[in-house]
Amino acid sequence: MVTTSQAVRLSPTRLNLVATEQFSKPSKISNMTPRPKNAQAHQAFAPRELLPAWKRAIDLLCCLVALPFLAIATLLVAALTAATSPGPVFFQQERIGYRGRRFRLFKFRTMHTRSETASHQAHFTELVRSNTPMQKMDARGDRRLIPCGWLLRATGLDELPQIINVLRGEMSVVGPRPCIPYEYEQYDARQRERFASVPGLTGLWQVSGKNRTTFEQMVRLDVEYSRTKSLTLDLKIILLTLPALYTQVVDVQKAKRGVQGKTAYEPAPGLQTAR
Repeated sequence: MVTTSQAVRLSPTRLNLVATEQFSKPSKISNMTPRPKNAQAHQAFAPRELLPAWKRAIDLLCCLVALPFLAIATLLVAALTAATSPGPVFFQQERIGYRGRRFRLFKFRTMHTRSETASHQAHFTELVRSNTPMQKMDARGDRRLIPCGWLLRATGLDELPQIINVLRGEMSVVGPRPCIPYEYEQYDARQRERFASVPGLTGLWQVSGKNRTTFEQMVRLDVEYSRTKSLTLDLKIILLTLPALYTQVVDVQKAKRGVQGKTAYEPAPGLQTAR
């Protein structure tokens, strides 16, 4: 460090050199930028995928078309929740997206407020362990659902608010579904390859059987999409989405009738049915 008395004795040329040396040293302040301290924090700093122009164009066009439906659906769902389960119309949940990045996902609320999550965590763990078809708990009479909640979920109407996530660039119309953090923890390194694309509202897995497929089949289909996505494939998936949703509604109805029949004639210990 140069003192005032030293600076006086230095020539102008020497003084300039010393000043340059002092200011060129690394600053401690510049190295104080907060850094993630663990893997969870690091995920929040993960980079966002730069979407191709054609994919972003599809996203914006679909959002423009869907906005009027979102407005109408919001009014209907608001009336439904006000009559059956007082509370907010919208539901926000932390999800895992591109390369493990966390974001807040928007949905219409289809469950009672303050519903527990332990049953779903156990259900997902069993699906991964057994590698059986990934049927939702809805078909088994999930008591956490509000009246008609299963229908909103089966038709995909509860996902409409996610066009907000699409507009914000956190999601795309087509891509792997974003998972819940406690689900992500059960993925191994190979299975996490399905997060190599921006998550979507619909995707190759959804139009290829969804609830009829196993966890490993879902991973394989999502990884395949990440590696082969194209304009043609995205348009094909969008066109197949409505027929896939219809099939999903039919499957849930059949499963619900099966559960109701079983509980009516052969009660199953521990099986929860809707009231």
